[in-house]
Order: sequence, then structure tokens, then C-alpha cells
Amino acid sequence: MPKYSLSYPRVRKDSSDKYFVDFKLDNTRYRLFNGARIGSSLSPNSYPIRLRRGKCELLAREVYDYLVRNDYSFTKRVDSLEMFNSLMSSKLSEPLSSRYRNTLSDLVAKLRSELVRSGEISVTYLDRIVLRHSNNTSFNTTRRHLNVLVNYLRDNGFPIDKSKLKARKQEEVLHKPIQNVGSVLELVKSYNKNLYICCLLTYGCLLRPHKEIRLLKWGDFNDDLSLISLSGVRVKSKRNRVVPVPLYVRTELVKGPSNHNIFSGSEKAYNNSYFSLVWKRFKRSFPVIDGDVTLYSFRHSGAMEIYRRTGSLHKLQRAMGHSSLNVSLTYLRGLEVAELKEEDMPMV
Repeated sequence: MPKYSLSYPRVRKDSSDKYFVDFKLDNTRYRLFNGARIGSSLSPNSYPIRLRRGKCELLAREVYDYLVRNDYSFTKRVDSLEMFNSLMSSKLSEPLSSRYRNTLSDLVAKLRSELVRSGEISVTYLDRIVLRHSNNTSFNTTRRHLNVLVNYLRDNGFPIDKSKLKARKQEEVLHKPIQNVGSVLELVKSYNKNLYICCLLTYGCLLRPHKEIRLLKWGDFNDDLSLISLSGVRVKSKRNRVVPVPLYVRTELVKGPSNHNIFSGSEKAYNNSYFSLVWKRFKRSFPVIDGDVTLYSFRHSGAMEIYRRTGSLHKLQRAMGHSSLNVSLTYLRGLEVAELKEEDMPMV
């Protein structure tokens, strides 16, 4: 006689049209309407009616696989599943935008279901999640979000390998210069204070919005907020930068604790896509803004203003933190300023 008795879970429907899996384990009958008992996020009755039976069949397979792997017991959890749930709970509790948290949560649910089903999360499965996207932008976005989770798991000792899929080439985005910077800044100010400060720093200090600005702490400013000092590890050129802060920017700043991020008000910064999402929402609220205007348009417009006022490419290079004059020259060509090459410049 076998030590354990388990019948394969059957899909059934109750009088209120709710689907569940029905099975016997050691002569005890179980009826499960979702996967909570096995650490799965699958909930068939949360789906449209036409999809519920199929989802319940998937739940039946997950329940059966789980019990077989765990010595036919609900009380003995797989160590890797406990570790996964704990780590992902910690990751999702970070200060993330609601949209980004939802995106990561959807991926976490997929990974958890695969872990419950097969006992591991293989590179093949990771690749399958990404490869279902034919659009290069969606492919790269999903790949990036998935890598955030995989890297977090790996950094905390969870056994999982990284996908070797490379990012696909995307069309370059045209950062169209802004003709009426002051008017656009007033609209931004009326919409969102954090976005307004970001745009001011992008235009007035020529900092890059998604890393250099997003990660700023009050300790990066001097006492009177007139200078920002950035170490090379936080700058694209990998060189230390000291950037002057114009008065019209300083008057909008209220200094906080030195170890606090200037936007989140805590030690942790918002996620990578924070300003991208807020900017997209702003543009939807103000359709008068040209579709080609991006956050980087403020930096491009600031570069144009510096060049027009000084006529100095070297000052522009220093202000933008470029490692090479050629980069600044390329930048100006993209801004429709007179096309120049380095060999055209005066020699000594």
C-alpha cells in the first residue's frame, strides 16, 4: 500500500458558477478556488468566464506538481519558493510608482507560477517571456524589467541564471528643442512639483534627468545650494562634475537632510522610469506640447542657450559634461546649429 494517496485534481464548478479543483489527499477531500495554499497567485475566478475553466485546469496541474514535489503535504514548503516570495515581497515594497510596481508584480506572478510548476526558473523560461514581444521597444522594456528582478534575486543568493538575450536596436528619439521654455515650465509647475524641479535642473544645470537628477541627494549640493557635485560613478562621462545652480533654480529648492533624495524625501530614490511616466502623463494632460518634445529637450534647449550666449564650444562641453569635444559638436548638429567638425576649429 502506498505511503501517500493522492488523486489528480479535477476541475469542477459550484452553483454560483465558480470554478475550483477537487481532489483527495490521504482520504481528505480538498476544494481549492485559487493557488494561495501552494504559494501561487493563480485565481481562475478573477478571469472572464470564458477563460476560467482553462485557468482552473492550469491550477489543477500546479497543485498536483506541488504536492508530488513536497512529499504530498501542504505544510512542507519548498525552500526556494519561500525564499522567492520573501525576496520579491521585499523588492515590491520599495518606493516604486504604482504603474512600475504593477508591471513588476505581473512578472513576479509569472516567475512564481513557473517555480511552483517546475521547481526552478530556467533561462529558457525567462527568454520565452521576452521573446513573445515582436516590437523592439516592448522587447527591450520587458527584458529590462525582468533583469531587475533576476539581478535582485541573484544578488540575494537565489539560484537563478541570467538571460543572455541582447537588447534590440530601437529608432533614435528626436529630442526637439523647446521654443518657449518659460511657458512650458509654467505648465509643468502647475502639474507636478517633482517634474518641475527635474525640468529646471535639466535646463538650468544641463544634468541628465533619468539618472543624474533622479538620484540627487541634498548632500550633493553645497550649503547655499549654488553648486552640485557629482562623482564620476554617477556621471555618463565617468568624470567628477561640479555644476553651478542658477538663482531661478535655487529659489525653488528647499534643502532637506543630506542623505535624503530630493524627490522622494527618503534615502531611496524613485525607480528608473519615474520621470518618464510622469512626463508622459503630463503630455497627455497638455496636448498642446509638441509630440517630439521630451525631457531631454530641456537639456538640448539649455545647450543652445549656452552656445548662443557664449559662442564657446569648450564652455558648452564643460557644462554638458561631455568627455570629448566631438560629442558636443554632434550635439549641436542635432540642434540645427551651424555644422562644424573638430578640424574646423582654430589651432594653436
